[in-house]
Parts: sequence; C-alpha cells; structure tokens
Amino acid sequence: MKAVGYKKSLPIEDANALIDFEAAKPEPTGRDIRVAVKAVSANPVDYKVRKRAAPPEGETKILGYDAAGIVDAVGPDVTLFKAGDEVFYAGSILRQGTNAEFHLVDERIVGRKPKSLSFAQAAALPLTSITAWELLFDRLGAAPGKSLDPCTLLITGGAGGVGSILIQLARRLTGLTVIATATRPESQKWCRDLGAHAVIDHSQPMKEQIEKLKVPPVALVASLTFTDQHYKAIADFMAPQGKFGLIDDPPEFTVSAFKGKAISIHWESMFTRSSFQTPDMIAQHHLLNDVSDLLDKGVLRTTLDQTFGTINAANLKRAHALLESGKSRGKIVLEGW
Repeated sequence: MKAVGYKKSLPIEDANALIDFEAAKPEPTGRDIRVAVKAVSANPVDYKVRKRAAPPEGETKILGYDAAGIVDAVGPDVTLFKAGDEVFYAGSILRQGTNAEFHLVDERIVGRKPKSLSFAQAAALPLTSITAWELLFDRLGAAPGKSLDPCTLLITGGAGGVGSILIQLARRLTGLTVIATATRPESQKWCRDLGAHAVIDHSQPMKEQIEKLKVPPVALVASLTFTDQHYKAIADFMAPQGKFGLIDDPPEFTVSAFKGKAISIHWESMFTRSSFQTPDMIAQHHLLNDVSDLLDKGVLRTTLDQTFGTINAANLKRAHALLESGKSRGKIVLEGW
C-alpha cells in the first residue's frame, strides 16, 4: 500500500523530511478495524512528532492522526462496526499513523462519519473535536445546556483547529459567554462567524480589552497556543476559583501564578485514553457519534479551511510548513491517493 512517512527528524525544507514509500497492508486483530483511508487532516502534533521523535534505525514512521474512510476489514472481537461502514477518528499516538492507504485503529476511539459531510469535511474534525469536547466538559467542567451561565470562557488562539470547534461547542451547547482571541482581521472574522460573542487581540493587553466588553467574570480559560506568553497576564484578570485549561507545551509555566486566586490547572491530551487503555476509552467513540449527530443536524459545521490535494509527501510537507508557520486557520485536509 502507499504511505507517507519519515526516517529521520529533519526540517520540513529538507527533501527527506517526509517521503513516499510502499508498506505492507496491515491485518486487524482483537478490537482493531482496518480502514481504507479516503481523507486525512494535518495537525500540529504531526510536525511536533516529526521534529522530536526519530524512528528506530531502519524504520519508517507513518504520521497522521485524523482520518475519514471506509471500514475494509475487522478483527475478531469487533462489535461496533462492520465492513462498508463510513467512519472518522483521530487514531493513537503510539501506533502507525493515518497517512497510509489502509490503517488499523481500535474501534473504541472511532465514530460514525457524519452522513451530511464529505470525507474531506469529516477528516477535518476528529482530533480537534475530541480535544475541544474533553477540554470544555471533562477538564473545565462547563455545564452542558443552554441555561444562562454567569461566567465567561476565554479561548486563546480561537482561529486554530481546536479553537474553531471549541467556539462552536461552547456557543451552541452551553450558556457561557464566549470570547476568542485572534490577531489578524481574517482570523477575527472567522471566530465571529463560528459564534464567538466577541473577539480580542492577544497581541495587545487583554485585560483592558475584556474590561471594555463588560462581560461576566472570566472563570474558564482554554489556552490553546503560546501559553507561556499569556498565562501570567491571564492569571491577573481571571476570576478567583476559576479553571485554566491548556493543550500546548509551554517552555515556561509556573503554576504559582494562579495560587492566590485558587485557580485550578487542567491539562488536556486527547491521546490519554488510547495511550493508557483507560476503562472509559470508549467515551471517545460515543463523543464522536454525538459530534456526528450535531453536524448532521446543522448545530455544528466543519472547520475545513483548505484542501491541499492528494495524500502524498509533497502535499503533506506543504501542510506541515503552514502549520509550523503559525498562520493556518481552521483545518488543512488532503484527500485521495
């Protein structure tokens, strides 16, 4: 089968940063399903793994987590899917990735593909939807339901992949006031179009901008990017006893900045359940099915922004380069072989 991977951790400009190669078609066992991959999306985790985790000598690591496709075969213990089912999912960080014609994934972290979306539109959503959902409801403890919630959720980096779905989830499924941050005018418009009540510029002092909005206290924060640059300023204006959640890897982060206000810190990693085979691992199956239903009902919309052509090394290198630049918006998808 065709696949895209890397043998050494190299800058994306290097000709061998990502390579096309042929790999053996994997066989499903246990609770694994084999998916014929139709579309994938690129995420920051792709380039972070490429840069930080060199494969063992002589091996080629296949990247990619998001995928949408058709079940091709199932393992003997599979009960949730059958051959021919259309699915979408975000895979496991401990296994070979989705940048391959066929991919093995545990059925417990796979959802039904939304009927109303194309494979490309669906592939944009799993990883960011899981991250946003777990961050909002499992980590920050937001109350589901449209009854008015007298506090504000601040989302830093609202135009990125996770921010794009988090804005929608918070606005459509909770009574929170939702404020997103973005610097460029087109990114600010993107956030408003997705449902943010207001958008502020995180390159300028945020406290003064929030005070001018006269919104309820900022009790919940989803810090999605550049946490090290913003967390001290955020701690200054957050409400006492609030909750601060983050998903990135800040090179500097001192939790004592939040001590005086008894603000709790919550880290979200959507790979935790699959990596540790937690008893509630199947929650991601149910979560993705819920997201699928919300998409089919028109409550949520895809966050696909750009398609980069077929799945190959050249196009994936373009996607990695754009993600590394920090100037992407929404999600980048590749489709077909």
